[in-house]
Amino acid sequence: MQRWRGVRSAPSGWGRCVVTIGVFDGVHRGHQQIVGRVVARARALGVPSVVLTFDPHPSEVVRPGSHPAMLTSQRYRAELLEQLGVDVVCVLPFTREFSRLSPDEFVHDVLVEHLHASVVVVGDNFRYGSRAAGDVAALTASGRRFGFTVEGAALLGDQDTTWSSTYVRSCVQAGAVDEAARALGREHRIEGVVVRGDQRGRGLGYPTANLQPQPWSAVPADGVYAGRLVRAGEQLPAAISIGTNPTFAGDERRVEAYVMDFAGDLYGEQVGLAFTARLRDTLRFDGVEALVAQMGRDVARSRELTHPVG
Repeated sequence: MQRWRGVRSAPSGWGRCVVTIGVFDGVHRGHQQIVGRVVARARALGVPSVVLTFDPHPSEVVRPGSHPAMLTSQRYRAELLEQLGVDVVCVLPFTREFSRLSPDEFVHDVLVEHLHASVVVVGDNFRYGSRAAGDVAALTASGRRFGFTVEGAALLGDQDTTWSSTYVRSCVQAGAVDEAARALGREHRIEGVVVRGDQRGRGLGYPTANLQPQPWSAVPADGVYAGRLVRAGEQLPAAISIGTNPTFAGDERRVEAYVMDFAGDLYGEQVGLAFTARLRDTLRFDGVEALVAQMGRDVARSRELTHPVG
């Protein structure tokens, strides 16, 4: 899969393609349906499939300080899109100047002049251009003028819930990682670098990897979770604690993972933490003995959930 920074990265001689446009944060099941249609249409036409996305999140440029929690890093998002069969991920730098493009200017400069779109597939709620003035109807009219077709995709969901990045974020914020996984089609993951903490866990018999999440990461609510540490293709069962360590009067929110059956040094490594299930709230214990006993139960339950019998 090719990864471009801006549409001007298109190689010389670039022909027609099938395009979809959006942030695609989370690459949830609704996104997967749209991307799947793009890939299928591109293969049928014998042209490349292109996902056009943005960095930073448009909200941060249009309304500074409103950047939403991010479900996926740009790197992980591209990895997920590649798994869906996408040929090109093009990340458009979203600047104040870019945000001022009218719908017509966006279509001409991006879709026509540089990408040479043959088909554009977007969700039914797609908006684009300055002040989000363009919609699917406007895009369809532009397509008739410039020679591309537009396909609107209905929003998908489960029962009374529409799958969206906003919905998944709300699940993660509430600690409902099982609900988030249902909408994502996989476990929610955060990424970051392992840094040195207080090293208190080592003395308690449960050494932990202290993760410094990437900026704007969608970190689940405080609590203890069963999950996995993702490292260079490995997925290692883990018990994950998020909170301020109230038993030790901590005041800094931390993300720490006890990685089962692992002996080694993770400091400085870029890793991911995937969340399987929420086990309990963060609690303050009367003493170290009670805390260690509960940690033992948390680890045992995490092992059960990440190593299911049969």
